[in-house]
Amino acid sequence: MLINEQTKIAALLKHHPDALEAIIRLSPDFKKLRNPMLRKLMAGRTSISMASKIGGCTPEDFFKALEPLGFEVDVKGKLPIEDEDTIEHPIPEYLQSLPPERIIPLDVRSMLAEGNDPLRYIQQTIKGLAEGDALRLINTFEPAPLIALLEKQGFKSYITHTDKDIVETYFYKDAIAATPNTVKQSINENSEEQIPETLSGDWDKLLKHFENKLQEIDVRHLEMPMPMMTILESLEKLPDNAALYVHHKRIPVFLLTELKDRKFDYRIKEISSAEVFLLIFRAV
Repeated sequence: MLINEQTKIAALLKHHPDALEAIIRLSPDFKKLRNPMLRKLMAGRTSISMASKIGGCTPEDFFKALEPLGFEVDVKGKLPIEDEDTIEHPIPEYLQSLPPERIIPLDVRSMLAEGNDPLRYIQQTIKGLAEGDALRLINTFEPAPLIALLEKQGFKSYITHTDKDIVETYFYKDAIAATPNTVKQSINENSEEQIPETLSGDWDKLLKHFENKLQEIDVRHLEMPMPMMTILESLEKLPDNAALYVHHKRIPVFLLTELKDRKFDYRIKEISSAEVFLLIFRAV
């Protein structure tokens, strides 16, 4: 198989069964790929270039690890036609028909470089879109959790790699099934501003209930999207009668949506603007 920096991890794993362990040996962060759920969530949208940044290695490290398995490096920049995971699809007709002024650009690279979470800024921009407008999110990686969140709100997405380290993700609705107000209401239901204050009301009671049955993790030092991946991996191993105690830097809105889908309940205790505790347990 011919590969380059834009080849998706899912394509590597699909092509050769030993690629998984070869990748895991590159970085401890890649051990999470052993979890089938996390592989499904991330591998299909994560390229070698993106994974290198997450794992603290280089694309060349990937190439060296994979070459013994028969992978060949694409030095000419031509991707194999049969590898659908590495092919960019044509831009949707709806986006082609939109005039440039109706495609709203939002570049979050500087925020990420400074260690800030751009989620609130992205949500504010989405809420400000006029009916029929599209958002062009400029980033350094494909925002898989954001895509999943907005798809539940009726948005479609289109991804293009404009440069080696630049990913543009378009969010749009080509058939508006709701009025602007109902669209905004749907977004608000998943935003940080709508998190009930009562979520910490029975914190002490629940903490006592799970006494001696707590598993504690700290994700404050991890870069996106590793906090969410680490928490989901820990929940996969969580006993039925236990709770996960998480130290986080912020309220993870993407994670909260996933928790509801996976039948987990949670409580949040916000200590400061840069310190949050979460208590996560299986819903009754």
